[in-house]
Amino acid sequence: MSGQRIGLYPGTFDPCTLGHADIIRRGAKLVDRLIIGVTTNPSKTAMFTTDERMEMMAAEVARLGLTNVEIRGFDALLMKYARHVGAGVIIRGLRAVADFEYEYQMAGMNQQIDASIETVFLMADISLQPIASKLVKEIALYGGDIAPFVPPQVKDAVEARVAEIGRRGEL
Repeated sequence: MSGQRIGLYPGTFDPCTLGHADIIRRGAKLVDRLIIGVTTNPSKTAMFTTDERMEMMAAEVARLGLTNVEIRGFDALLMKYARHVGAGVIIRGLRAVADFEYEYQMAGMNQQIDASIETVFLMADISLQPIASKLVKEIALYGGDIAPFVPPQVKDAVEARVAEIGRRGEL
């Protein structure tokens, strides 16, 4: 399908949050096809396997009713993968100044690798800005309620995983 505008929204999505869902919903409006690239990050310890994270993302995309979004796993240099799938746009979500500094540096490096692929930043909805996967996992591990931060099916998956590995800091 030549002429189709393809966007790539990469991330670990461990787990998918309402903030991710917001960026997916809004990003899907900007392109003809949005690929959610579920990847690994060697500097992060994942709670879920890539396949499990892809399943959670697929359930969320279905819940949102988005027909122009697909989920794919990848373990490669982002810009090489973007070229591989024909993406002309990388979509990234921003929550705070700390995100901007990291993403600005990453976008600059990516532009040096392939200047033909643009990076588009979407600001997270103000009500979702504090949500981070890392914090969701921490709250869950200490027995807190994560329902305000994640889709219902993700809440169930996180709680089941915490039950398997055990909570921390019981009083």
